[in-house]
Amino acid sequence: MEPDNLFLGIEIGGTKLQLVVADASMRICQRLRYAIDPARGAEHIRSQIRDAWKAIASPDRIAAIGVGFGGPVDWKRGTIRVSHQIAGWGDFNLLQWLQELTGKPVMVENDANTAALAEALYGAGHGFERVFYMTIGSGIGGGMIVQEAIYHGRIPGEVEVGHLRLNREGDTLESMCSGWAVNKKVRAYIDQHPGSLLAQLHASPSAPEATALQPALESGDAAAKQITGEIADHLAFALSHVVHLFHPDIIIIGGGLSLLKESILRPVSQQLARYVMHAFLPPPPVQVASLEEDVVPIGALELAKRLVVN
Repeated sequence: MEPDNLFLGIEIGGTKLQLVVADASMRICQRLRYAIDPARGAEHIRSQIRDAWKAIASPDRIAAIGVGFGGPVDWKRGTIRVSHQIAGWGDFNLLQWLQELTGKPVMVENDANTAALAEALYGAGHGFERVFYMTIGSGIGGGMIVQEAIYHGRIPGEVEVGHLRLNREGDTLESMCSGWAVNKKVRAYIDQHPGSLLAQLHASPSAPEATALQPALESGDAAAKQITGEIADHLAFALSHVVHLFHPDIIIIGGGLSLLKESILRPVSQQLARYVMHAFLPPPPVQVASLEEDVVPIGALELAKRLVVN
């Protein structure tokens, strides 16, 4: 690897497109961020990537490109299987398209896997051999890192923790605890209790209802504690299956719900101990992701770096 090599990490999500340039020591040199308009589909995102590539300060120094994509990916071929948020990605070979655009080697991964790699190497999972990562945003995704390598199931299967069923009726972790589900739960309470503290704190109709939880919890609001407790219980029940199957050394929670920090970590940890069989106690520690909005780009940079190093 040349000492002056740069790497490009790309995050392609449902609401944002991020491109980050860094050197081999992960020192970030340039950032580009674009809002995604789902109505304009995948072709518009590809147009944004074309524009971003033209804006890269030193494209000749880019040695490789890594991508974290929000959806199931055939990581061996670099093909997007589907996006549940943006039309036009199905069966699209993103690896080939980016190679033709840039002339650089490319690695494409699922974004949760990419984030898991970042947290395992540079975040809260640093120093642990087996790291399980779960992100809770508009959906719920997961990734498992074993000895600094991404665990892959049979293509396109990954560690889809969000689709774990919580009962035989078909309720999944994602349907009960994703950002949309939490918003719905808070909204239902506000509709029934318009004079409540949660209703007062959710003053802006455009803001997600879940944003009212943290200030309500800080005020000791009983309703906010109950809602958070119910969410934590579902998360702990699902994570008990993760513990029984994978036995990670640490569980890391990222995404919007992780902003609740101890308000969500404490009840999840307590309930997890109740759901894990006695022989496997104590359960692994549960921590909040530390890389925040850089988590997918940093993981993508690591993917790019490995193309050159390995």
